[in-house]
Amino acid sequence: MTTLRVRDLRVEIAAGSAALPRLLKPVDGVSFEIGANQCVALLGESGCGKSLTALALMRLLPDAGRVAGGDARLSDVDLFALTEAEMGEVRGGRLAMIFQEPQSSLNPVMTVAEQIHEALAAHRGLSGAAADAEAGRLLQSVGLGADKLASYPFQLSGGQRQRALIAMMLAGEPEVLIADEPTTALDVTVQAQILKLLKDLQQQRGMSLLLITHDLDVAHDMADRVAVMYAGQIVEWASSDALYAAPRHPYTQKLFAVLPRLDRRGERLDSLPGRVPGPDTAFIGCRFADRCPAVFARCRVDEPAFYETAPGHFARCHLAQSVVPAGAAADSAGAVSAKPSAGQATDSPVLEVRDLAVHFPIRKGLLKRTVGVVKAVDGVSLRVAAGETLALVGESGCGKTTLARAILRLIEPSAGQVSLLGEPLAGLRGEALRRKRAEMQIVFQDPFSSLNPRMKVGEILAEGMTALSTLPVSQRPAKIADLLNQVGLPIDAIGRYPHEFSGGQRQRIAIARALAVAPKLLILDEPTSALDVSVQAQILNLLADLQRLHGLAYLFITHNLSVVSYLAHRVAVMRGGRIVETGATETLLTRPQDPYTQLLLDSAPGGAFHA
Repeated sequence: MTTLRVRDLRVEIAAGSAALPRLLKPVDGVSFEIGANQCVALLGESGCGKSLTALALMRLLPDAGRVAGGDARLSDVDLFALTEAEMGEVRGGRLAMIFQEPQSSLNPVMTVAEQIHEALAAHRGLSGAAADAEAGRLLQSVGLGADKLASYPFQLSGGQRQRALIAMMLAGEPEVLIADEPTTALDVTVQAQILKLLKDLQQQRGMSLLLITHDLDVAHDMADRVAVMYAGQIVEWASSDALYAAPRHPYTQKLFAVLPRLDRRGERLDSLPGRVPGPDTAFIGCRFADRCPAVFARCRVDEPAFYETAPGHFARCHLAQSVVPAGAAADSAGAVSAKPSAGQATDSPVLEVRDLAVHFPIRKGLLKRTVGVVKAVDGVSLRVAAGETLALVGESGCGKTTLARAILRLIEPSAGQVSLLGEPLAGLRGEALRRKRAEMQIVFQDPFSSLNPRMKVGEILAEGMTALSTLPVSQRPAKIADLLNQVGLPIDAIGRYPHEFSGGQRQRIAIARALAVAPKLLILDEPTSALDVSVQAQILNLLADLQRLHGLAYLFITHNLSVVSYLAHRVAVMRGGRIVETGATETLLTRPQDPYTQLLLDSAPGGAFHA
């Protein structure tokens, strides 16, 4: 029995000005269906139209957007034929959606109980004691205690907020639940818990689940069928097992080829050049042609049909008529013959940390007396050599970023010693410390918030040189041009602002800014966590190239074990402010000794880091 059937869905958004109007078509002929108690994953890069497909089904498009055509039926109900009042009864009831960021989806001035009560009253007519009892039951069903009913969103962790949001969406007893990137910002262990929760709830309630994601491993673990989306269209549709055994579309094959894995160590990751074409593109022929390694003349002229390459396995590709061999796209790009790009570590320590501690006082009372301490970092020792990458992994709150800030003296350590190139940093003050910081730089997780939006890229790159006088003024323009070339950005980027670039390009700017003062140590704090797998591969290749070129030492903070398995020479696992295990990457990931390390490995989706 089909619960949700979508046919030829098209979305249009009016953009531009009255003088120069533009019509965007971010969703252009999407069709799929979800059976009862089935999970379908909608997979693809950012900008493919995944979230707008979901918003169209929910009738939550922006004011300038509209459903321009197609049909969407929830069992026997035509969603696009309903009045807004009728849709209001369906939305949050029979059809519910979990958004990507629970913090922005929950009302910050209402308790969890009040927000669940709203949904219960709107869709099930419950109030008073009955609503209280049902709200408590819903929280328990998502793994939260009834004591969280009185909590406000800011009092909950990221995983708890996501669970509370799921409880709200379950209040209307939906037939179909849409989950839009529900685990993107979560640690690997919390991600595993949320995904298991969704799977269990789906089976218990007989719900259908539409999972929107760009994580191939998550899609494989969760979905019965997968729809691969590109430039507003479904380009491949198959069962999860069939898709992962033999992807037929070159785009899907390239998505697999760019994944970092343990067995690809020493190889350069395949790349997916360019970007998803914008929704205002006037397409002729295949939409993937400009990025496809297997493109030929017909692709530039004729739009491909949706061919059935095997029973139930469809691909929108001219080559699918003769069945595209799995891996053909990757082979044609020369991924196998690529040269190793990782730097070679030496025995010379660039960074040495001994028994470092950062304790924050707990103050209470009118006089704010210290009644205890929070041991954010508690006796950490580590070392990173020139040309070496040390990955620092662990859950949020374990002290990774606090450790990084203490190493850079952005916060003062409570105890211990940090040495950079053999020189202790503890005794440095003022100008001496400022000069030393040229040798140690950091690249933050979110480049958009770490780049000054009022400064052009050329000014951003020159700022460090000016502050630290690392280069004569006459030589700076040539240095900036060289930096842009090293990180793969065009020279005209000098005169543009950060908002004019994609997320991956902004991260390249942040890396170039860090390199501008010729550091010996780079601390990389989750530099790829918010990026698509294709852009992630480009950044990882770039970091490996730069390490080989400059002999840089990297302290790489992440919770992505696939990235760790590919890039890191050694791994340090952090928990509760302490290092619980450290060792060579392959040894630690395949033969962990500490139970916590084993828990992290078991929680990772897909097992992509295993040999």
